[in-house]
This record gives sequence, C-alpha cells and structure tokens, in this order.
Amino acid sequence: MTRIELVSRSADETERIAAKVAIRLRLDDVVTVSGELGSGKTTFVRGASRALGVTAPVTSPTFTIGHRYAGSVAVSHLDLYRFTTVSPAEWADLEPYFDDAIVFVEWPEAGGAALPRARVAVTLEHGGGDERTVTLVAGEEALLQGLH
Repeated sequence: MTRIELVSRSADETERIAAKVAIRLRLDDVVTVSGELGSGKTTFVRGASRALGVTAPVTSPTFTIGHRYAGSVAVSHLDLYRFTTVSPAEWADLEPYFDDAIVFVEWPEAGGAALPRARVAVTLEHGGGDERTVTLVAGEEALLQGLH
C-alpha cells in the first residue's frame, strides 16, 4: 500500500488535489472519501468530478443517497451518512450506481464489506481554519506517484 499526506489550504486546493487523482482513475474504480462533517468530502468529489468532465452542480447526496453525473465517463457519488450498515435490500438500491462508472463513496464505513474494494481511499481531516490534511492510500504506487 502506498500512502501520502498532502496539506490543502483552501477548497480550491482540495479540488485540485482531487482532480489530479481523478485523471488517473479508470471506469469501475471506487474511491472512498472519509472524514468528519465539514472536512471537505463533497469538495473533493466536486474537484474529481470536474476533472472527469462533469459540468452539472456537484452537491452532497446526503438526503438522496446518490447522484449519477454524465461526464467524459459516468460518475456516481454516494453518501452513506444515514446508514449504520448496508442490508441486502439496500445494496440492491445502491448497486446500479457501481455499473459502468467511477464511484465516489462518502462515509464508506457504513458500507463495510458490501462495498467493492476501493482503488483509492481518501481521508480528510480538519487542520484549523481552511487547512485540511488529505491522506491518500492506494494499492498501486503509480496511482499516487507525483502527487506530493
């Protein structure tokens, strides 16, 4: 596993970090995005989505569970904040979001073993003010190479 930590000093910088990750992704990749409330999870997904050609507004799907966007590839954005676990019936509702898309999952902890394996795991932490620590973990060193 390769792990890098980056410091973002603004929402724009968080989006730029996400964009650099996104352009390295492939169809059917899953990216988990963890962090406390207000740590910048949706900001990260917005930056990645823009890099993948999404022009529609990218907003948190907390109340709708998921959004699917058209870009240069389909992009799915799930938010499992309201889940404690994912039952088989709930997985049946979520599964279509994983078909032929790059998928970003906020609050993945609730998905547990039901979720497909993530190609990249992102954790955002408050660093004071607008500063965030962005930790990226991937099984492939090349995926994170040059992001320092």
